[in-house]
Amino acid sequence: MALWTRSGRLPAQAAAPAAETPPGGGTDGGAAGGTACGTERGKGSGGEAAGRPAPVGSLEGPREGRPNSGPAAETAAHRSSGSQDESRGGGQDGDRQSVTRDPRQDGDRDSDQGTPRDGGSDGGTHGTGTGTGSTPERRPRHEVGAHAGTDGGTDGRADAENGRADAETHGGTDRGTDAGTDGGTHGAPEGRPRPDGEGDRAAVAEPGGWRSRLPVAARVLRHGATALAAAVVAAALLLPSKLGHLTAPVFLRIPVEGIFGVAVLLLLGPGGPGRLRRAIPALAGVGLGLMAVLKLLDLGFDGVYKRPFDLVLDWVLLDYGQSFLKDSVGSAGAIGVVVGALLLVVLVLCLTTWAAVRLNRVLARHSAAAVGGTLVLGTVWVVCAALGVRNTAVPVAADSSAEFLQDRVQQVRAGLRDKEEFARVAADDDFADLPADRLLTGLRGKDVIFAFIESYGRSALEDPEIAPSVSALLADTDRRLRGAGWSSRSGFLTSPTYGGGSWLAHSTFNSGLWIKNQQRYRTLTSGDRMTLTEAFRKTGAWRTVGIMPGVTRSWPEGKFYGLDHVYDSRSMGYKGPKFSWTPVPDQYSLSAFERLEHGKPGRGPMMAEIMLASSHNPWAPLPRTLGWDEIGDGSVYDSVKEEGEDPGEVWKDPSRVRTEYGRAIEYSLTSLLSYVEEYGGENTVLVFLGDHQPVSTVTGDRLGRDVPATILARDPAVLDRIAGWGWQPGLKPGPDAPVWPMDAFRDRFLSAYGDRSAAATVAPAGG
Repeated sequence: MALWTRSGRLPAQAAAPAAETPPGGGTDGGAAGGTACGTERGKGSGGEAAGRPAPVGSLEGPREGRPNSGPAAETAAHRSSGSQDESRGGGQDGDRQSVTRDPRQDGDRDSDQGTPRDGGSDGGTHGTGTGTGSTPERRPRHEVGAHAGTDGGTDGRADAENGRADAETHGGTDRGTDAGTDGGTHGAPEGRPRPDGEGDRAAVAEPGGWRSRLPVAARVLRHGATALAAAVVAAALLLPSKLGHLTAPVFLRIPVEGIFGVAVLLLLGPGGPGRLRRAIPALAGVGLGLMAVLKLLDLGFDGVYKRPFDLVLDWVLLDYGQSFLKDSVGSAGAIGVVVGALLLVVLVLCLTTWAAVRLNRVLARHSAAAVGGTLVLGTVWVVCAALGVRNTAVPVAADSSAEFLQDRVQQVRAGLRDKEEFARVAADDDFADLPADRLLTGLRGKDVIFAFIESYGRSALEDPEIAPSVSALLADTDRRLRGAGWSSRSGFLTSPTYGGGSWLAHSTFNSGLWIKNQQRYRTLTSGDRMTLTEAFRKTGAWRTVGIMPGVTRSWPEGKFYGLDHVYDSRSMGYKGPKFSWTPVPDQYSLSAFERLEHGKPGRGPMMAEIMLASSHNPWAPLPRTLGWDEIGDGSVYDSVKEEGEDPGEVWKDPSRVRTEYGRAIEYSLTSLLSYVEEYGGENTVLVFLGDHQPVSTVTGDRLGRDVPATILARDPAVLDRIAGWGWQPGLKPGPDAPVWPMDAFRDRFLSAYGDRSAAATVAPAGG
């Protein structure tokens, strides 16, 4: 057994009644430290063990005041020391003999157990002084390796076979008992490995340390850290992946994954040998952190796109998100958000890893209690699951993380298969081989404008806070247009995206294919499928142009869409300011279209695709409607922007966000419809629609993904061709208006306005 003195006591020895050494007995002034004697070969106090020299402190035989109890008393004391409560600071020997102890021995406590410990020798120069020759100690198995052998961090080792002490290192280790250093380096006896988590318990607090001065605070801190670790693990397991589920009751459940994880660690033995076994908790913590990060991504995507983050297809959207932030709040703000997001990821990973390792240490120290607790919690979980016990609206027996991981595995598999499946669908096009002279015959000689209004969704027409003003605007404009000879029909299209990703909606509308992710978009735009705008160019009867105020860099997709010329934010002559994300106000974009293309004298029929971006998030500050002769080069908007709202202030209040969204939609609709009133003619045909619903801050997760779509024309024959669609008269579709998937529009439009004999042979897509 390892001998102890005031400078190197073991936790178990402090509580053992028979393990005390009377003052003045069995000590050696600190000249040689960490001396060991045999725990099984001892023949009595001061006697030599068989086959090895007697340890220092017992060579002189029994001293006055110290009983020579022999092997029997040593065995009794040995057993008694292992069974005492660790919180007791003193004790009695086998004969109930009172002893006197130095008060400094009670000065410090173990950081995990609260067990009395004593500091090392002065300055770390010497190891422990000596020990008793008559009191062998038995330490609990989980404390093996926690005894400090030296104060200076030197790990002394003694041969358990011959009992020789290494006097040069001033420390010793009985290989059958324990080993370690006060500097935090701990030995492990052969055949009895140190469990995980014992490193911090082996550090011996120096006399006068804060743990000895504030034992209650140390105990509270220790238990608080364990409680925090448990809370971190539970929160990561119970964290939902949808914003609508992010409520307090969700976190007051029993996660089956946690019970299973504890059971696995107990089966493996949390204190067992081997690097892999010791690394398992850390690896589990990293995995738990990655799952939590993925759930946070899902929460973000659910708030914007109303769908989970796709591990295969959505990484590019993070770059688009960074570009949006840069355009909205500037480079410094965008960098700050990115850095904050990265720090959050690192923090989550560090917290979950620390929590898993910390809890594994607790399991190592309290494995018996952990087994019982795991059985109880497992039983409670099974009973709650069988009886359907619920915590308000959610079941108490939770398995959400297991379902989450299963869904992600299926999502990854589907994403990997999607490219090939989509390529097969895209290759099937009933209009691909239709002769040009049979395409769009019902619109020959017309100026056809396709206008997308950013974030113009069903919510703008049916949300009780937003709809009244928007509906009034449409009703008033409809009366004026009907008085001027215009007619209109309206319905709804279901967008493939929500809250963002406008290009997915544009490509779905144009291609007749459901473009729901970036991979499909890239596959489509790298192919040769005929788009709706390409069909106009294919006939040779129209000049095709694009007005793209949101495009700020090279846009090669313009060729895919069959546009003869594209005007982006850099080529429209705009000299005014940006309005948050929007580079160019909508009214200026329409004014530039009139100046650069539509208003040119002597031109032929034209097909234009126009993107109106002023109703793009964050909807502040907003431009206001000007007279068409006031717009000029756009410099007038400098003063207009100063009148607008601060987006940071607007987004502090969801009610103000909805108000500003409604105002943005009104501005875009007013700009477009007033353009038609001002510059439209007998041959003008306008198709305008939304690209997607706004973010959930506006919609409140209501009213789905539908967007309004309207066809407006002066020529009655234009609307007669779509009489079979069932669309409702007017600029505003009613709640019961027909709803099509957006990918159905291309084929229905080409069928309605193409050669009648050709249209009869083509089955319209969608429902």
